[in-house]
Amino acid sequence: MTNLQKATFGGGCFWCIDAAFRQVNGVIEVRSGYCGGHTQQPTYQEICQGDTGHAEVVELLFDPQVISYEQLLKMFFVLHDPTQLNRQGNDVGTQYRSVIFYHDEQQQQLAKDEVAMQQGYYSDEVVTEISAAPAFYSAESYHQDYYSNNPSQGYCSILIAPKLAKFKTQFSSLLK
Repeated sequence: MTNLQKATFGGGCFWCIDAAFRQVNGVIEVRSGYCGGHTQQPTYQEICQGDTGHAEVVELLFDPQVISYEQLLKMFFVLHDPTQLNRQGNDVGTQYRSVIFYHDEQQQQLAKDEVAMQQGYYSDEVVTEISAAPAFYSAESYHQDYYSNNPSQGYCSILIAPKLAKFKTQFSSLLK
């Protein structure tokens, strides 16, 4: 599996993005974590204070022979509102910003193209940041696969479950 690639996306709380991409054929690994800040080895508590500069993200390891980066980008945009600056719903702060961290020039161009295309679907400006992938710091173990481990938790059942239902309907042919 030497042809595997990485993709890194932030679109609000990482629990939802994590849960969705775990279901995608060709996604080999999903890790929730932190990216884009100035603190080394940040903790969840530091991230929540909002002064480390990190975004909550998921880092995907995927097989481009099975799922393309373009398809992953389209999925990412279904999972959040890219017009909300530094927030998603009630989650407010720069840690919840919409961001694509690219890993090479091709990903950068594909991300720019997708943002431009997404803009056509919204009357408000798409504010998704596109930046080179900096250091990724894995989140604490209890954040990994949080939805599967806590499906009855209020945030999961009220906010994540409906997003996953929409995701499953829209991308059923690409899911495990």
